[in-house]
Amino acid sequence: MSTTIRIRKGLNIRLKGEAEKVLVQADPAKVIAIKPTDFHGLVPKVLVKPGDKVKAGTALFADKYNERVLWTSPVSGEVADVVRGEKRRVLEVRILADAQTQYEDFGTGEPSTMNRETIVQKLLKSGIWPVIKQRPFDVVANPAQEPKAVFISAFDSAPLAPDQDLVVRNHGADLQAGLDALAKLTKGKVHLCVSDKTAAREFLDAKGVTRHTISGPHPAGNVGVQMHAISPLNKGDLAWTVGVQDVLMIGRLFRQGRFDASRTVAVTGSEARNAKYVRTVIGAPVKDLIGNADGHARVISGNCLTGDNVGRDGYLGFYHTQITVMPEGDAPKFFLTDGWATPGFNTFSANRSFPTWLMPGKKYAPDTNQNGEERAFVMSGQYEQVFPFDIYPVHLLKAMLANDIELMEKLGAYEVAPEDFALCEFVCTSKINSQSIVRAGLDALKKETT
Repeated sequence: MSTTIRIRKGLNIRLKGEAEKVLVQADPAKVIAIKPTDFHGLVPKVLVKPGDKVKAGTALFADKYNERVLWTSPVSGEVADVVRGEKRRVLEVRILADAQTQYEDFGTGEPSTMNRETIVQKLLKSGIWPVIKQRPFDVVANPAQEPKAVFISAFDSAPLAPDQDLVVRNHGADLQAGLDALAKLTKGKVHLCVSDKTAAREFLDAKGVTRHTISGPHPAGNVGVQMHAISPLNKGDLAWTVGVQDVLMIGRLFRQGRFDASRTVAVTGSEARNAKYVRTVIGAPVKDLIGNADGHARVISGNCLTGDNVGRDGYLGFYHTQITVMPEGDAPKFFLTDGWATPGFNTFSANRSFPTWLMPGKKYAPDTNQNGEERAFVMSGQYEQVFPFDIYPVHLLKAMLANDIELMEKLGAYEVAPEDFALCEFVCTSKINSQSIVRAGLDALKKETT
C-alpha cells in the first residue's frame, strides 16, 4: 500500500554550502564523547569510572528511573573522564579510543523469526534502544509500552540536510533487517515516508512497510508532520520514530551481532572548507570532521534550525547526521551595505521584504545574528504560513507559556515536538524562542499526565 501526501505550508531556506556527494572515511577518532544531555529528561546512572577498559557495546550509563535502558560505548578503549557540570550533572563520558575497535558480541539472528521480547532485550542490552523515540513528548521510548505504529522519515528537508539516498546506498540488507526488527515492536504498521524525489531502490523496494510519498517544502521531512498527515495522535496514543541511520544500526546489530555506531555525516555550511560526506562514529570530535573551517565560525551539530552549538572542540550529537558551519554574526555591520538601510540583494526573506523573492534560485550565507531582541508576542499570521499542522500554533504556544494543561491538550500538544516549531522561530519578527517554549510545555504536560 502506498499513498501520496502534499504538504503545502512551509519554507525552503536556500543556503550555500551543500555537501558534495563524495563519501570519505574520517581518521579514527582518538577521543569520543557520549553526552547524556542529548537525551531530554534523562537522569544518568554512571556505570564506569576513569581508567576502566571498555569495548564497543559496553554499558557506560543507564537511565536512573529505568535501568533496563542502557547507553553503551561506540568504540573500544579506556574511559578517560566523566565530565560533570553544576550540581554534579553528568555532561559527557569520554573514551580514549583504540586504534582497532573491539566489539561486545550480542549474537546474530533473523529478526523476522524472533518474538518481540527477544528483540527488545537485544536492543536494550546493546545500547541501541535510545535511538527509538516516542511521540508524544519526543523522548526515548519506554520498552514496557507498545506503540500504535512506528514512523520512519526516509528524507530530510531541513536546510543543507544530508541526502538519505546516498546514505543507504549498498546498505539494503541492513535497512531491511532493521525494518523487520521494528515491525515486531508494534501490532500496528511501520510507516516509511519517502520524498517524491527519492530514487534509492533500498527504500522503494523495502518490504513489510506501508510506504507514503511526501512532497512539499520543509518541514515535509519532519516525522511529526508526516505523522499528523497519516495517523494523528490523540490523548492516550503512542507512536515511535526512528531515523534512517538508526534503522541501519539496528539492522547491523542483528546481521553482525555487534553495536556498530558508524555514522555518515554531511559537513555543510558556507564556512565549511570540507563540505563532503564523512564516515565516522557517534560522538566523534567535530574538529576532526570540519577540517580547516574559519576559527570564528559557529559550529553546529545538526542543522541550523534545530542543532546544538558545540564549537570546534565539541562532539557529534547522538542523533545528528549533519554538521553546519556558519558565520558567527558578531562583527559590526555598516547600515548602508549590511545593516537596516541595505536594499537586501543578499538577504533571504520569508515575507518578500527584500527583492530577493524575485530570485527563486539564489542561495544565501546568513549569519547567526538575530538582528533584534525579543518583542511583544502578537498575532501576525506568520506562523500559520509555515506550520503545516491543523493546529493553531500561537494559541498553543501561549497555552504553554500559561502552563494551561487542559488547553494544551485541546490545542494538539500531543502531536508536536520542538523541531516542528523551528520554522516558526525562524520567521518570527517577535524573536520568540518557540522551541524552548514547546520543550517546557511538553515537560509540564508529561509531568501532569504520566
